[in-house]
Amino acid sequence: MPKIRFVRADGSVTVVDADVGQSIMQVAVGNGIDGIVGECGGSRMCATCHVHVDLSGVGGVPVVSEDEDELLDFAASPRSELSRLSCQLPVSEEMDGITVALPERQT
Repeated sequence: MPKIRFVRADGSVTVVDADVGQSIMQVAVGNGIDGIVGECGGSRMCATCHVHVDLSGVGGVPVVSEDEDELLDFAASPRSELSRLSCQLPVSEEMDGITVALPERQT
């Protein structure tokens, strides 16, 4: 079972076990991680699940789609080269140990 490390804007860290196939957004919401809203339920329509993903040492992360890229421009917190919508990141075994930084705000 892959582990995901969530880092909040205040620096606090929570590590959770994730089921393969769930999105990182679903994992966060299901584990009560503050900082991911996911208003649209994962249908790539709201950008309230914006995160910054450290890809160091992990694989299995899909490339950013054109739709996701456009939505990231509307995220409440500034985007970076590490920005992703967590609803578009299905968990895989290769993602074990991935670090996901949460922005200061989503809305």
